[in-house]
Amino acid sequence: QAQLVESGGGLVQTGESLRLSCAGSGLTFSHYAMGWFRQAPGMEREFVAAISWTGLRITYYADSVKGRFIISRDNAKSTVFLQMNSLKPEDTAVYYCAADLDIGVVRSTTRSSYWGQGTQVTVSS
Repeated sequence: QAQLVESGGGLVQTGESLRLSCAGSGLTFSHYAMGWFRQAPGMEREFVAAISWTGLRITYYADSVKGRFIISRDNAKSTVFLQMNSLKPEDTAVYYCAADLDIGVVRSTTRSSYWGQGTQVTVSS
C-alpha cells in the first residue's frame, strides 16, 4: 500500500527558511511525478510546486512561491523536498505532498493518486 509521509514543518518568523520532506513507500517512487500543495484555514487546497519523474526533473511553481521555493527529489531515497526561503505569513498552511503518474494531474488538479497527511507550517510576522 502506497504511503507518503511529510515532515519538517514548524513555526518560523518572517524571512526565515524551512525544508519540508516527503518520504514515499509502497510505490515505484521514480516513476511518479511529485507535487506539494497547501491549504490554509477556510481556503481551498492550492498547488505550490511539482517535479516530473523523468531524468530532466522539470519543475513547476505557483506564481506566489516562484523564486522563493525550490522543489527537488532524491529517487534513491524515495523522497521529495520543498526548500522554502524568505517565508511570509501568507505561506502559513498545512502542506501536503502528492504523487501521480501524470505530471499534468499533479500540477493542475487536486486529484493525484496519493496524498500525505500534511505538515503544519506557521510563519509569524
